Amino acid sequence: MRLAQIGSTLGAALLGVVLAVPAFAQPAADTVAAIRARGFLNCGVAPSTVGFSLPDSRGEWRGLDVDTCRGVAAAIFGDASKVRFVATTTQSRFTALQSGEVDMLARTTTWTLAREASLGLEFASITFYDGQGFMVRRDSGVTSARALDGATVCVQPGTTTELNMADFFRTNRLRFTPVVIENIEEIRAAFIAGRCDAYTNDASSLASFRFSQGANADRYVMLPEIISKEPLGAVVRKGDWKFFDIVRWTHFAQVTAEELGITSANLDSFANSTNPDVQRFMGRTGDLGRMLGLNNDWAVQVVRQVGNFEEVWERNITPLGVPRGINALWTKGGLQYAPPMR
Repeated sequence: MRLAQIGSTLGAALLGVVLAVPAFAQPAADTVAAIRARGFLNCGVAPSTVGFSLPDSRGEWRGLDVDTCRGVAAAIFGDASKVRFVATTTQSRFTALQSGEVDMLARTTTWTLAREASLGLEFASITFYDGQGFMVRRDSGVTSARALDGATVCVQPGTTTELNMADFFRTNRLRFTPVVIENIEEIRAAFIAGRCDAYTNDASSLASFRFSQGANADRYVMLPEIISKEPLGAVVRKGDWKFFDIVRWTHFAQVTAEELGITSANLDSFANSTNPDVQRFMGRTGDLGRMLGLNNDWAVQVVRQVGNFEEVWERNITPLGVPRGINALWTKGGLQYAPPMR
């Protein structure tokens, strides 16, 4: 009788543990197998952010986030073109990933504790170290965010910018009125039309907007204050560590290639290098690809078809007028640092 009671108690306790485990902690599907069976990677991106993700005049997607997706496709398939880009809003992006509509996000998305701990998601890399800023019209005469007392400020909902903005104004004892608009094009149009005194977003997004204005770009000025840390990177579903490793190490491979001086243009000249780090990178020794479930030349394909990190930056971000700054390699005073590929 006593054994039966103990068994019943243990059973109830175990059931309680099972019920207490959040749904996202259950064994994840094999994302890589699903991608291979489908024949392409589904990647969630922003619909219209110059420098990060935007279709060109021929409908071809371009940008740093786009190249993040293409790098993963090159690692998995040996073909960077095997990607379907899915435009997501700030409101739909996480649901799209959680539901499996997309395999990963590369969508100017900030890594935060709350997002990683509560949404069942994992940030695999930091492709852009960013920070939130403010933009005003040059003719406003405003030269500091601390002069925005009483201002109306355009901001997107469902982003870290709302909280950061509120914290900044509260900390500095300034009054403000938010003008909340979800669609990025509508919020930019509202700022241009004068519906708000200032526009706040990640500094990279503000630079992208300013660049998109062409001959009118000089009408707008970014204020000097950066009020937050906004590490942007690729996001995957929590629990599928095989896919997580591939996404993470694809970025690290591009950083490593830059460290080693390997580019898409000179890649073949390294084929017979006796440098052990280069040999492992090229897939000649170490079986690193097989450890990831990939071909041993996976890193070669990433760089050949997409480029090293410097090439990706120069192609997409430099035209915006944004310097490498803290996004430079660690050897040049920046934060981009790849663990050893060995």
